[in-house]
Amino acid sequence: MTVKEEISDRDRALFEAGIKLGALYHQFIGTPVSTKTVRVLETAIEKSVSLQPWVSTVNVKIDREKVRQRERENHFNYCELRGEMLDVEVVVGYEEV
Repeated sequence: MTVKEEISDRDRALFEAGIKLGALYHQFIGTPVSTKTVRVLETAIEKSVSLQPWVSTVNVKIDREKVRQRERENHFNYCELRGEMLDVEVVVGYEEV
């Protein structure tokens, strides 16, 4: 006997939030960034993620000190975005959740 469980709206909202965060990570990790371009990249990530279904708000902060530390490691004055540099909040609204 198989039991078919309904996926709740809460489960769907959590799933959607995970999809958004996973897509963000895979799309933007490795993007060149510097202290001069960090705000532009934050805005680009926010605008990109906000286009996805059921996204209410997106806030992205890139740790400027970590960017500064990494960009000092080469003479080109930039680095690649890393997951540890990101602080992201995604609010998903699905149905009543």
